Amino acid sequence: MHAYRHLLPLALLIGPAHCLSSTGIDQMRSNDVSHGLYEIRGEARNFVARENAKNRDQWEALDPNLKVFVPRCAVPLTARWDAIRWHVVSKSGELSQRSRRVIAVTCPRAAGSSPAWDVHVPVTQRASN
Repeated sequence: MHAYRHLLPLALLIGPAHCLSSTGIDQMRSNDVSHGLYEIRGEARNFVARENAKNRDQWEALDPNLKVFVPRCAVPLTARWDAIRWHVVSKSGELSQRSRRVIAVTCPRAAGSSPAWDVHVPVTQRASN
């Protein structure tokens, strides 16, 4: 028994890490309280597939941030192109604006008294064949 005592701290570190690594978006489904990232990612993927077919583009929807938590949506989700913008200062002190294209998955009316919300889903452009 005493020979395994030094393994306890290691087991306490490994146990929670395994639980976190096995939690993926596929398990993050909607319930009565929250809208799942699985469904949000699905709406983003459907949107980008329609856009790719319409415009002959090669965009791919990635996964939303795993830290996002939003209330259940009372109506069907919608999606649209959006951009995240930020400013950077160069070494010479010049300010310039940067942006990155994203898909905004939107809930125009959340359940209960919760406000409307949108979740930005990152995209990447695949190389053309």
